[in-house]
Amino acid sequence: MTSPLLSLNSQQWESLCDGCGRCCLVKLQDEDTDELYYTNLACEFLDHNTCRCTEYPDRHNKKPECVVLSKQNLDVLEWLPTTCAYRRFDRGEAPLQNLAEISVRNRVVCEKGIHPDLHEDHIIDWIDYN
Repeated sequence: MTSPLLSLNSQQWESLCDGCGRCCLVKLQDEDTDELYYTNLACEFLDHNTCRCTEYPDRHNKKPECVVLSKQNLDVLEWLPTTCAYRRFDRGEAPLQNLAEISVRNRVVCEKGIHPDLHEDHIIDWIDYN
């Protein structure tokens, strides 16, 4: 099945993002079960007020582990939250209207300075990705 996302031009693609900031949260994956866990730890480049990346054009170069969603790697949609406008569009669903409910604004802390051994202490349950 062809994804509806493939029909978007670059301007439509960029405007689809709802700016919730959820994709910029640190995610942990269980090595045994592959289960994914979201944390309340935000990428150091996430502006906590606007929920936008402060290094957007160069984010992957500055942080190689940053996964850049594109038409070439739509398989990463599966780890995005169910509220994500890209996932919803791909499933033929309308974007959510109440962005305040899904925004990470005032709900996260910066990952910088948090030792990786402590990331598990920041697992949250208010994001659904299945």
